[in-house]
Amino acid sequence: MGASAEDIHMAIEQQLIQKIGPLGGKLHTGRSRNDQVALDLRLYVKKAGAQLLAAATALESALITRAADYIDTVMPGYTHTQRAQPVLLAHHLLAYVEMLHRDRGRLQDAVDRADVSPLGSGALAGSGFPIDRVALSQDLGFAAAAANSIDAVADRDFVVELIAACSIAMIHLSRLCGEIVLWTSVEFSFAALPDSLASGSSMMPNKKNPCAAELVRAKTGRVAGDLMNLLMVLKGLPLAYNRDLQEDKEALFDAVDTTLACLRVTTRLVQGIQFNQETMRAAALAGYTLATEAADYLARKGMPFRDAHRVVGQIVVSAIAEHRGIENLSLVELQRFSPLFDADVFDHLTLEGALQSRDVLGGTAPARVQEALARVKT
Repeated sequence: MGASAEDIHMAIEQQLIQKIGPLGGKLHTGRSRNDQVALDLRLYVKKAGAQLLAAATALESALITRAADYIDTVMPGYTHTQRAQPVLLAHHLLAYVEMLHRDRGRLQDAVDRADVSPLGSGALAGSGFPIDRVALSQDLGFAAAAANSIDAVADRDFVVELIAACSIAMIHLSRLCGEIVLWTSVEFSFAALPDSLASGSSMMPNKKNPCAAELVRAKTGRVAGDLMNLLMVLKGLPLAYNRDLQEDKEALFDAVDTTLACLRVTTRLVQGIQFNQETMRAAALAGYTLATEAADYLARKGMPFRDAHRVVGQIVVSAIAEHRGIENLSLVELQRFSPLFDADVFDHLTLEGALQSRDVLGGTAPARVQEALARVKT
C-alpha cells in the first residue's frame, strides 16, 4: 500500500492510475468503499466457506473409513461418564459423522446467504449512475444482487452465520478430541496415537501426551469468542455503515483460520489413532452393562418395565456383593428374583446378544450399523 493511500481501496486506485493513467481515476465512479468492502467480504466468505466444507468432508471421510476398519469392535457406551450399555465403536464414530454432516449443512447455508452482490449500492442510497446491478452480480459469480442498498452495506449477518457454523463445528471437534484424550489415557487404554501426533514430557520420560487433541479442544473457546466479539459489534449498531464494522475482519479471519486448522489436525488424529479392541471389549462387559438386557428380557416376558428395572437392580446389588457379573449367575440364581427367567435369557446376557437386540433404525445392532455405514458413504 502506498504511503499516501488511506486504505486498500485507495491503494488499488493509485496503482491502477500508475498503470493506465487518468482512466484509472474513474474506477470509483458510482461506487463507495462501503459497497466495495461488503463485496470483498462476501467473496471471501464464499471462498472460505468452500475450504471449510472441503475440510469437514475430509474429516467425515476419515471417520467413515475408521468406522469400516473397526466395524466389529465392541466398546462401552457411556452416560454421565459411566459405563452404560455395549455399543459398536463404528456406531460411536458414526455419531460424529452425523454431527459433521449437519455442520456442513450450516456452512453451506452460510455460503448460500453470502452469495448476494452488494456492488452498486453505493454508500447507502444506491449508485447515482444507471448501472446494471444484476449483470454485475452475474459477472462476479453471485447468485443475485442485494435487494436493498442500506441493508447491502450494513449487513454482516452472513459473517456471523459463518462464524456461528464454525463455532458449532468446533464444539463437535472439541467433543471428539476430548474423547481421544480420555481414550489414550492409561486409565482407559482404549487407543494410542502415533508418536507424530503426540508429544513427550520435558521431565517425565514415561509420558506420551495427546497435545494435538488438547489444542483443538482449547481453540474452541477462541472461535466462540470470535462469534461473541462480532455479535457485540453489531448489537445496537444504527444503519447504515459505521466504522465499527471494520472489526468484523479480525473475528472472521481468525475463526476461519482456526477452524480450518483444527479440522485438518483432527482428520490426522482420526486417521492415525489405533484402537485396542480387546481392552474395549473387556470394558464393554464390565460395570454390569448387560443389566438393561436383563430388564428388557423380563419386560418382553410381560413384566412391567418399572418392575423389571427394580428386579434387575436387586440382581446387580447381589452380584456386586459377590463380585460376579450377572451373566455368570446360574438360571436357578436368577429365578430366585423372578420365575420369568428361562434358559434363553443367556442368549441375551452376552455382548453380541445385547448388540443384536438394538435392531432399530439408528441402533447399534451390527446390521443397522452396516446400513448406516453404507448410507453415509453415499
